[in-house]
Amino acid sequence: MNPPTVAASDTTMATTANTATARHGIVRAAVFDDPAQLAPRRVHKRELGGGAFVLSCPEALQPYARCVGVWLEHWAAHTPEAIAFAEPAAGPEHPDGWHRLSWRVLRQQVGAVAQGLLNLALPEGKPVVVLSDNALDHLVLLLAGMHVGRAVCTVSSGYCRLAGGDFARIHGILQALDPALVYASDAATYAPALVQAGVQPVQVYSQGAGSVPGALPFAQLLATPETPAVMAAFERITPDTHAKYLLTSGSTGHPKVVINTHRMLCANQQMLAQTLRFLDAEKPVLLDWLPWSHTFGGNHNTNLVLRAGGTLYIDDGKPLPGAINQTLKHLHSVQPTVYFNVPRGFEMMLPALEADEALARHFFGRLRMAFYAGAGMPVTTWNRLVALCEKVREEPLWLTTSWGSTETAPAAAFVNWQLDAPGVIGLPLPGVELKFTPNGGKLEMRVRGDSIFPGYRHNPEATAAAFDEEGFYKIGDAGYLADEADPLQGIVFNGRVAEDFKLTSGTWVSVGTLRLKVVAAMAPYVQDVVVTGHDRSEIGVLVFLSEAGRALGPGEAAEKVRTGLRTLKAEQAGSSQTPVRALLLEGGPSMAAGEITDKGYVNQRLVLQRRATEVEALYAPGGGPRIITP
Repeated sequence: MNPPTVAASDTTMATTANTATARHGIVRAAVFDDPAQLAPRRVHKRELGGGAFVLSCPEALQPYARCVGVWLEHWAAHTPEAIAFAEPAAGPEHPDGWHRLSWRVLRQQVGAVAQGLLNLALPEGKPVVVLSDNALDHLVLLLAGMHVGRAVCTVSSGYCRLAGGDFARIHGILQALDPALVYASDAATYAPALVQAGVQPVQVYSQGAGSVPGALPFAQLLATPETPAVMAAFERITPDTHAKYLLTSGSTGHPKVVINTHRMLCANQQMLAQTLRFLDAEKPVLLDWLPWSHTFGGNHNTNLVLRAGGTLYIDDGKPLPGAINQTLKHLHSVQPTVYFNVPRGFEMMLPALEADEALARHFFGRLRMAFYAGAGMPVTTWNRLVALCEKVREEPLWLTTSWGSTETAPAAAFVNWQLDAPGVIGLPLPGVELKFTPNGGKLEMRVRGDSIFPGYRHNPEATAAAFDEEGFYKIGDAGYLADEADPLQGIVFNGRVAEDFKLTSGTWVSVGTLRLKVVAAMAPYVQDVVVTGHDRSEIGVLVFLSEAGRALGPGEAAEKVRTGLRTLKAEQAGSSQTPVRALLLEGGPSMAAGEITDKGYVNQRLVLQRRATEVEALYAPGGGPRIITP
């Protein structure tokens, strides 16, 4: 959809030039001084009355690719021998530990697998589903499906690895998707999840296909000779063809299936390219672990490399104890130019980077941009990253973020200027309209533009409820202008509308902002907190300890949390921003149960539902030995 024309009389236009300024005696990065590398800040504000308004970018969205495969065809023709993607690999044929695919070989493999899919004559309208982690075979199948108009859905691998073999959730997901074909890397790990799943797709495995009756080895698809049928199918793809299906996190345990069209994905990358202009002049190099089952890794990062013709090294590490060591290992051999992570990932990298100056120098050496999303960044983590960068290079760190969702492909707003602290989530990208409308004491944000999804698959009721009468997607987040008199200062995220609640005093509690505040006050001993107090007189927090917190004894950990509560109380911010009781939870949030996503973001509502007993204990009359108070 195209944004409506805004009359000049209804619009306030603001713009600025990025000038070189000094902070801590260091001149800011040259990228901010050159509009050929980074778009300057600019925004329109259109008043709607009643406190509502619309923000938009005055730069029009330029033409974008018809479909994702256009990028692959382009780079296979123009830079065929450049490295496109790589994965960790062992053996004498990979002396540096990486198996790389050039753009030419990638296109060749995509063509072969696409032909293999066509030869299978799969039922129309049914997707290809991938159950395993990021890998080159996964990538090739993903691109092959999209190249011939077959939607692909990557599902979090965690659902297939549950202790005790409880596959109820993955069975429900598979029944909702009704796939024509299911792929996984290894039959021994993933085939058990398909037993009694209630679906009968073609099964394909990179390893162990012979152990599953009727299953095909992925190598068989790779060996299929491509015919003109592949390009004939490619030419039939339109911008509205379904490219992917992605699952929302879903606090109810029944995630919705989000339709991602080629229009959405290609428009969103064009928006980013018009903002991050250096991407067209300097091929980005990424080391990235973010799962392709989520829009951050699967759309934002992977498509950025596809559009720009860069290189993505698949990181098999994760921001988890032990697994982070793989990421640190890869940082010795890969020097990224842009780096994407969730705040938890940066937190877990920092101790090693702070202890190893050579590694830190290597990591920051070519880094144009360090980007976080998926959750709010604690100010303590932000300050440590900035300080570490200043220690190992002259050019300061550009630490930035964006805002959006699975339904927005994902970026809707972007911070294309230097920030001094977290909190601001940017300004609308070209082609995006962002409406702010009063709702429950906050300004609810709604989004419209070419990058917005058309609806939820096979769910017309949820689709109708997702849009307002003007076609804006009701994303469910709240925000406000950092400076009402100067929209150029950006938008501040103000939490999820559905997560917020009232105390019995009638005071609203902004869960998103309070959560960050509590974690910062208790750093580095707390990984995350869940805010409690709905229909109660006082705010409490359920506390997930960090690795540093768990290393302490129970009494010492409780005392660190108590110190944080006292710090918050001393700020005298009022009842809506001051928790007065806390309870330490054993272990971390359960990814298998959906309490935490693959990206490390805690689902507040679901944790409260699953931990109702702990919430009751937190507010029990007279307290108890587990309750921590200031």
